[in-house]
Amino acid sequence: MDLIPAPASVEGPQSGGFVPDSATTLWAAPGTEGTERWLRATLGAALGLPLAPGPAGGSNAVSLRIDESMPPEAYRLDITAEWGAEIQGGSAAGVFWGAQTLRQLLGPKAFRRAPVSPGVRQEIPRQVIEDRPRFGWRGVMLDVSRHFMPKDGVLRLLDLMAAHKLNVFHFHLTDDQGWRVQIKRYPKLTEIGAWRARTKYGHRFSDLWDEKPHGGYYTQDDIREIVAYAAERHISVVPEIDIPGHSQAAIAAHPELGNTDVVDTSALEVWDTWGVNPNVLAPTDTTLRFFEGVFEELLDLFPAATSPFIHIGGDECPKDQWKRSPAVQQRIRDLGLADEDELQSWFVRHFDNWLSARGRRLIGWDEILEGGLAPGAAVSSWRGYAGGIAAAQAGHDVVMCPEQQVYLDHRQAAGPDEPMPIGYVRTLEDVYRFEPVPPQLAGADAAHVLGTQANVWTEVMQDRSRVDYQLFPRLAAFAEVAWSALPASPDRDYADFERRMTAHYKRLDALGVEYRPPGGPLPWQKRPGPHGDSAILGRPIEGAPPNM
Repeated sequence: MDLIPAPASVEGPQSGGFVPDSATTLWAAPGTEGTERWLRATLGAALGLPLAPGPAGGSNAVSLRIDESMPPEAYRLDITAEWGAEIQGGSAAGVFWGAQTLRQLLGPKAFRRAPVSPGVRQEIPRQVIEDRPRFGWRGVMLDVSRHFMPKDGVLRLLDLMAAHKLNVFHFHLTDDQGWRVQIKRYPKLTEIGAWRARTKYGHRFSDLWDEKPHGGYYTQDDIREIVAYAAERHISVVPEIDIPGHSQAAIAAHPELGNTDVVDTSALEVWDTWGVNPNVLAPTDTTLRFFEGVFEELLDLFPAATSPFIHIGGDECPKDQWKRSPAVQQRIRDLGLADEDELQSWFVRHFDNWLSARGRRLIGWDEILEGGLAPGAAVSSWRGYAGGIAAAQAGHDVVMCPEQQVYLDHRQAAGPDEPMPIGYVRTLEDVYRFEPVPPQLAGADAAHVLGTQANVWTEVMQDRSRVDYQLFPRLAAFAEVAWSALPASPDRDYADFERRMTAHYKRLDALGVEYRPPGGPLPWQKRPGPHGDSAILGRPIEGAPPNM
C-alpha cells in the first residue's frame, strides 16, 4: 500500500477488484452531497468519467453514506468487484476523507485535471480500509502578510491540504509588512496598509533590497469564496489579526492607533524589512473600539460554523514604547495593573470576552500566557513545547506548532544550494519523527492538545513556487504525523514512509507541486549566485534544534 497518510487498518489488497469506467454510477446518501460534487468535478474530470447518478445498492458504483455509529472523521472504504466502491463515514467529513483515499488508490492520473490516456482504466484491488485521525486539529498556517499570495494560490493550497487530510487553515492576514483583508469601515487599511514601497531581500541584516513595490489584499467576496471553498473540503479557517504587536501596517494607515506621545506615528510607513518591530498598538479605548469594528466585519466573513476560533496573534509585542509612554503608564495605574505584561493580558482578555460574547473562541501565540490568560482562550505553542505544556496543565486547549520542529520555512538541508536558508535543518525524516504530545503531558492534560500545525512564514518566499518548495514533501510527512496513530518517534518506520513517498511524488507531479526533490534542489530552485552567494544573506542556524 502506498497511501499517505497511512491508514489505521487495511484488509487486503486482493485480486479481483473494481475498474471504474463510463458506466460507473455515483450514489450519495443524504448529507454526502459535498463529496458527491467533489468526486464528479475532480475524479470525473481527471479520468474522463461522467459518474452519472445511480440507484442505491447498484453494481459498478461509487456509493457514499453516513454511519453515525462511527467517530465523526472516521471512514470505511470497501472495494469489491461486484459492487464497486462504498465509502461510509461517521460524518460528511469522514466520507470526504474516504474519497481522498479512493483518489490515491486510482493512481497519479487521478490527480490531473483532464484525462491523459482516455480509455485506459485503473483497477483498484479488492480491499477494506478502515481509518480515523489521531488529532482533530491538523493545520497549516500560511503567512500572506510578508509576501501576498493571490486568491487562486490560496484555493490551490486548500486542495493540497484536503489531499493530505489536513483540516485547519490558519490564515495569517495582518502583520507589520501588510494588511491583507478588506475592512469596509476602514478603507485605509487596504488603501495604505496593503502596500509597501520595497522589500528587504534575504535576512534583515542583508544589505540587498527588492525595490519593486509589493502588496495586495483579499476583498470581502474573495474571503467568502475562500471560506466556502474550504468548507466544501471540510477545512476550518482560522483568521489571524495580529495585535497588539506586529501592527505597523495598521498604524501606518491609522496613526492614531500607535503610541503618539512617544513616536511620530504619522511618519510610519508599512514596514519593508523583517524582525520584531517596536511600533505596537496603544492600549487606548480608541484602539479597542477600532479593532472591535475590525472583528465585527471579520466575524461576518468567517462564520462560526467554519471558523469557531479567531486568532489574535499576541506574539513579539515589545513593551518599550509602553514603558516610555505617560499615557500608557497612566492606563496601567487606572486599571490597577502591576506592569506592562499585565497590560497585554488585559488587552487580550478584553478581546477574549468580546469574542466569547459572540460565540467564538480566542486563540493566540504562547506569549498570551504572560500576565495571565482568560479561562476559555487557547494557545498556539510556537516557541517550543514549554508554552503548550504550561497552558495544558493550566486547563487551556493547545495547538502544538513548535518552531524548532514544524516551521517549514526552516531549511531542508545544510548544503549551500538551498534557496535563502533560514533556521535549523529540518529534513523530511525530522518532520516524520515529530511528536506533537510531549512526555510531560498525560491523561487530562494531554487531552488539551487539540492537535498540531505546520507554520509557513514567507519573509523569504516571494512566490508560490518557493512556498511549494518549503512545504513539500515535508507537509506529507507532517500530515501522517497529524492523522495516523504512529509509534513513538524513534520507532517510526521511516523507510516504509520513504517507500510510499516514491508513489506520492508522482501524485505531487500530477498536481504540479514544485517540491524539493529527494536529491536536492533542481537548478532553478537553487540559491542564486555561485554556490550560494554569501552576499545574499539568509539566517541558517547550525546544530540540532533544542527541545524546548
